[in-house]
Amino acid sequence: MSQARKGITTELLGHPDDARLLLINADDFGMYRAINEAVVRASKEGIVRSTSLMVPCPGAAHAIQLLRENPDVRFGVHLSVIRDIEGYLWGPLTPKEEVPTLTDADGHFHVTARMFEMLDRANLDELKVEFRAQIEAVLAANLRPTHLDWHCLHSGGRADVFDMTLGLAKEYGLALRVASHPFIERVQRRGLPTADYDLLDSFRVGIEDKPARYAEMLRALPAGLSEWAVHPSLGDEESRAIDPDGWRVRRTDFAFLVSPQAREIVRQEGITLIGYEPLQQVWQGRSS
Repeated sequence: MSQARKGITTELLGHPDDARLLLINADDFGMYRAINEAVVRASKEGIVRSTSLMVPCPGAAHAIQLLRENPDVRFGVHLSVIRDIEGYLWGPLTPKEEVPTLTDADGHFHVTARMFEMLDRANLDELKVEFRAQIEAVLAANLRPTHLDWHCLHSGGRADVFDMTLGLAKEYGLALRVASHPFIERVQRRGLPTADYDLLDSFRVGIEDKPARYAEMLRALPAGLSEWAVHPSLGDEESRAIDPDGWRVRRTDFAFLVSPQAREIVRQEGITLIGYEPLQQVWQGRSS
């Protein structure tokens, strides 16, 4: 992981330069019920401090109800135009005839195996219409998100998609996940706080000895703001039926995130856990 402008985010958030800040965001809230239940538990019992809602997914209504019942669970909008489970079908909130470059012949979003093909052909205006529809659906539910990020598309997948989404974040008074360089430097040069390092995606952490690997990463956490995108799920029968390739990753994430070991290492190391809300406050103040 390469270092961004040293100290800008910690300073903007009111912390000393040597502070070790960690933003653990539970992605995929709303995909299905076992994920939703795990995210709430990891937020209340564990070290998760933020989550991201997949509005078009079959489990979104359940996730929205959980957010209403648990207003202390802070969340963003996980802008979703890619499916990562072949047989689990869902599509855009926008009428499919208005976003033809985003869908397959049946009106569903493409799966990750066709992600680069989709990115090659996706019309930027259609993406903006669908992203806006997902944000507006959250606001219409009388919920107030803290940030925007993308499902599967790190930093939007294309530079123009990143810039368009950055504009939406500013328009709606939200922070934006900035997952990689050179986007981190670009945004920090505008005086906006972001993570200082490339995003850690928990699907890239092997499930063998995952607790030991996570413990090692916590103890080696550098100064500045790091962000982990984790993917907790209960790993129950529903998970195994819907998500045969991913449920083990999600279950092992959940087990560590709610473990006494995780909380104790954070305490021992003097790590400060944060969500997106303090970043949002700075972004709102600099939205012009």
